[in-house]
Amino acid sequence: MDPKYPRVELNDGHFMPVLGFGTYAPPEVPRNRAMEVVKLAIEAGFRHIDSAHLYNNEEQVGLAIRSKIADGSVKREDIFYTSKLWCTFLRPELVQSALESSLKKLQLDYVDLYLIHFPVALKPGEDLMPKDENGKVIFDTVDLCAAWEAMEKCKEAGLAKSIGVSNFNRRQLEMILNKPGLKYKPVCNQVECHPYLNQSKLLDFCKSKDIVLVAHSALGTQRHEIWVDQNSPVLLEDPVLCALAKKHKRSPALIALRYQLQRGVVVLAKSYNEQRIRENVQATL
Repeated sequence: MDPKYPRVELNDGHFMPVLGFGTYAPPEVPRNRAMEVVKLAIEAGFRHIDSAHLYNNEEQVGLAIRSKIADGSVKREDIFYTSKLWCTFLRPELVQSALESSLKKLQLDYVDLYLIHFPVALKPGEDLMPKDENGKVIFDTVDLCAAWEAMEKCKEAGLAKSIGVSNFNRRQLEMILNKPGLKYKPVCNQVECHPYLNQSKLLDFCKSKDIVLVAHSALGTQRHEIWVDQNSPVLLEDPVLCALAKKHKRSPALIALRYQLQRGVVVLAKSYNEQRIRENVQATL
């Protein structure tokens, strides 16, 4: 990997670029936009690309990565690609085939990082969010430690260079770390993290266990009406953030990203706007 891109060493000896590009977009954004923005992100200097089965864009993201490899902009080993195991595939016998399905869509031989997306199992099947006749989500009962053993097998098979978790709390992390016969610790825990939810206790715990904290929603929580009170403050309009931005002649977004990097958090910057993509990559400068 190119040394000019700052990286952090993971507990399995691999390296992760400290600034990543998040590819999630709401369903109303045309899927082919993912291919365009990932190409733009790579051209701008991003080398860490984050996606997931849930995002329904891995075909387009894979096309973008392969096209930048084909035109000589990057080599495969320059790109750090993350995918995630969705909740309907948490049964141990489904884990490897779920990863193989992502690899087929991506047309890649391996992912650099494979994460358990949430510590929650849903009923296996085609539906991402299976519901009963009353509209209630149908859960499944899966031992997270058994799912982790299946993740370890994916690493041993060379399908994922590193394995980790996402949206886990301390207790759930400890369940994996204390598992008898543990072969590989999670290299990271990807969680929502920004100045309004700074995860300081979880960060301290992860650092004590040599687990990297990766921040998603680093520019503020998704402001979807089903999750968030629309009257709650908007992070990028925060007066302290805006005052710091003015002082340092940077955007509030860059201040929010830099905040994470300076506290040892790997940070994902998500934008489908070309100007902001080029701006966000400056966070490591």
